[in-house]
Amino acid sequence: MKRVVTFGEVMMRLCTPRHHRFQQATSFDINFGGGEANVSSSLSIMGIPASHVTRFPDNDLGQTAINAYRKHGVDTQHIVLGGDRIGVYFVEQGVAMRPSKVIYDRAASSFATLNPADFDWELIFQDAQWFHFTGITPAISASAAQACLEAVKAASRMGLTVSADVGYRSNLWKWGKRPKEVMPELIEYCDVIICSKGDAADMFSIVPTDEKKSFKSVCQQLNERFPKLKKILSTKRGQISASHNTLVGKCWNGVEMLETKTLNIPDIVDRIGGGDAFMAGYIYGELIYQNTQKAIEFGVAASGLKHTIEGDFNIASVAEIEAVMNGDVSGKIRR
Repeated sequence: MKRVVTFGEVMMRLCTPRHHRFQQATSFDINFGGGEANVSSSLSIMGIPASHVTRFPDNDLGQTAINAYRKHGVDTQHIVLGGDRIGVYFVEQGVAMRPSKVIYDRAASSFATLNPADFDWELIFQDAQWFHFTGITPAISASAAQACLEAVKAASRMGLTVSADVGYRSNLWKWGKRPKEVMPELIEYCDVIICSKGDAADMFSIVPTDEKKSFKSVCQQLNERFPKLKKILSTKRGQISASHNTLVGKCWNGVEMLETKTLNIPDIVDRIGGGDAFMAGYIYGELIYQNTQKAIEFGVAASGLKHTIEGDFNIASVAEIEAVMNGDVSGKIRR
């Protein structure tokens, strides 16, 4: 099977143990994560060949990050080494009515200071069938945005399916151009996107014209603006508390709106990476089932399981995800 390629920054994640607050912490649990890399690691764990492309500092921390992905079978041969530091983010896990908190320390990271010329996309995309990125990557720096643009152009030219999670992060756009000046050109090359109503307004100035069918209205306008789009995905999270959510997946295929049943997710362990797990599950479903309804159902089930796993990686097997997708949410012990 041909590979799925992802591109984006990977950061060191430092999380307080046992739901401690930052003021209580005397140690941190170390992990690594990044939106796109979370997708490639999930796919690799599910048996889909996956490669992640990024830039790490040429030191022990960079090598430790590389090893973390190699451990799960992710191809790292196109990772570039250089720059001074790996980005870091700190996590305080919420519980009940107390929300989680995230603090970023990623300024002037190796990825933010990358040189677009360091990435030979024609070579990287050999024997690949899918390319995925998120709206976080072009937000980081002008050079990261340029590299992302060169990647989507090459991927589209070479016939890969191109997908993006356009998620808007206002606190990340620190360089000259704004999202509305950058994202539309990137989305022109996409076949599949995850885009909420809020993202559509922030990135493309698209707002619902029919409040009763508001997401469908947004999708139809996105189709008109970006004719290459074949699928528009979204998830709807019900926030009962920080440790109890519900999740529904949706997909507009240009003709009709597909939707999953509501998945109840009580007793959340770690919700970070849940959206990436959904995207990885969707990609798996499209490639293996070749059925979009089953793909979004598999994606929601994958996301649900990710909420039960600490760290950014969704260490869940296909059999476990399919069991949840088919309604087995009992959590009974398996012997």
